[in-house]
Amino acid sequence: MDQRWAQDVLRCHICDTPGPLMYCDICHIHLCKACVGEHLSDQSKEHKVLPFEKRGSTPKCLKHSSNISVLYCKHCNIHLCVTCASSGKHQGHKLIEIMKNIDIKKDAIHKDLQELEKNIFPQYQEIASIYISQKSDLTENSQKLTAAIDKQGEELHREIDILIQKLKSDLSEMDSKQLALIIKQEDEIALTISEITQCIADLKTLLDSSDVNRVSVYKSRNAKFRRLPPKLSICFPHFTPQKINKEQLHQQLGSLSALSTKTEEHGCIIDSPDVELTSVEGPLINVPPIITDINTEYGEFKLRNVTCLDDEQIWTCGDENIMRLYNLQGELVQTIKTKSGNNPWAMAVTRSGDLVYADYHDKTVNIVKKKKIMPLIRLKGWRPLGVCSTASDDLLVVMVSNDNKQSKVVRYSGSTEKQRIQDDDKGQHLYSCGGLLNTKYISENRNLDICVSDFYARAIVVVNQAGKFRFNYIGLPSTTKGLFSPRGITTDSYSRILAADSSYDNECIHILDENGHFLRYIHNCQLHTPWGLCVDTKDNLFMAECYTGKVKKLQYYM
Repeated sequence: MDQRWAQDVLRCHICDTPGPLMYCDICHIHLCKACVGEHLSDQSKEHKVLPFEKRGSTPKCLKHSSNISVLYCKHCNIHLCVTCASSGKHQGHKLIEIMKNIDIKKDAIHKDLQELEKNIFPQYQEIASIYISQKSDLTENSQKLTAAIDKQGEELHREIDILIQKLKSDLSEMDSKQLALIIKQEDEIALTISEITQCIADLKTLLDSSDVNRVSVYKSRNAKFRRLPPKLSICFPHFTPQKINKEQLHQQLGSLSALSTKTEEHGCIIDSPDVELTSVEGPLINVPPIITDINTEYGEFKLRNVTCLDDEQIWTCGDENIMRLYNLQGELVQTIKTKSGNNPWAMAVTRSGDLVYADYHDKTVNIVKKKKIMPLIRLKGWRPLGVCSTASDDLLVVMVSNDNKQSKVVRYSGSTEKQRIQDDDKGQHLYSCGGLLNTKYISENRNLDICVSDFYARAIVVVNQAGKFRFNYIGLPSTTKGLFSPRGITTDSYSRILAADSSYDNECIHILDENGHFLRYIHNCQLHTPWGLCVDTKDNLFMAECYTGKVKKLQYYM
């Protein structure tokens, strides 16, 4: 391209002089200094003339394009001009000066950048280095085992050659599985590091940006990165040689220990030194606004569950054999019919975005991959009531025995049982039994506690990650509230527990802290039989109303 032509593209809008040094941020036109006065003489609308390099720093009102935005509405997350602010539509909302909001956002961006560069990013790099070391240790261990197997094979000669080959094959398979697990974890860490690197670059760009609109709508992603991935700990197999006995050759040859791989949480959360306690815990909103109101096809008294696929889409199910995916505009995106034709009892979304649902009558937990339904867990003697996905990508399933005399929570990795939670330290059952009234919902808290909403016991039962009893919550003793009738349960990023209370006298949501202390009700925003609950990554609450068949999105804290 001809450089002289490029330099000659910009001309004064009024006199056509090349290389204008000024710019009107309201009219979006270039001006030379000599024509600024003439442009400002047009009093039919506002003007803001700035040096060319500072263009874009004056926000225009989205509704009144000729007005300058001077305020920011925290409730609606938009800029306002004086006309908008005096219209009454934002009465009762918290309004602040737009430049003060920019200062607040810039400060938040700076803190996020500091946290990513100095705290989060180095820890991810450290985790990545562990996997490199584990691959080396895996190779070294494999070499030692291969040598031991060869030595034993030389002593047993030709008659045990086939067993030697079998052991080597088993070891190779174990190596492949372990290496695949390590590479998978390494790839995930590398992907997250890449995301953090890009985020750092984006934040630096924002810090240097004078584009008010881009800075004002900035939303922090640090909460996502604070949750460190599960730590992969590998217990390498070992070879146990035995004294040769031809009569018991198979047993005496020795065997490889079973493949043992365990994931451990990194304490789960990286502390953020710049976040004050008051900002972490609230404040809770007295009258939570309903942000979105979605009408579903379930109709009255049929909607039971809601779970977030992401921040823009939600899965729903109820007293029909069809599960429906909606976007936040209320549009039906996808429908899936259960494989058995039974109604789904509960549902969840895995960390990889796959839908999982519990089939009470079929005694299965099923997973949907690429619109195909596959049984993941088949129960014998038990029926699933509730299911949730965990931070380590396990599944927690709360279930009841066929004879309705026992209830328990089981942790699965894929289809393999890893943990069973049924009784407390005194041998007493943690969860109630009550036939079809034995409705239970389950959620893992941010602190890894396991929270069960037990309708028949009329209680929230909370145990820690190891299954040790922590506390029960049975509602508040009050003459103004009816009997506690817990249904759906969810937890937010600050380990608060939210439980739906569907009794006719209550129709509210209880908010507890992570230790079971009551914080407040959500009850004064037109709730009608609240049932299923979930939160998105920004802690917006989604509530499935059984009576109306609606899903409502609420903002319950600032």
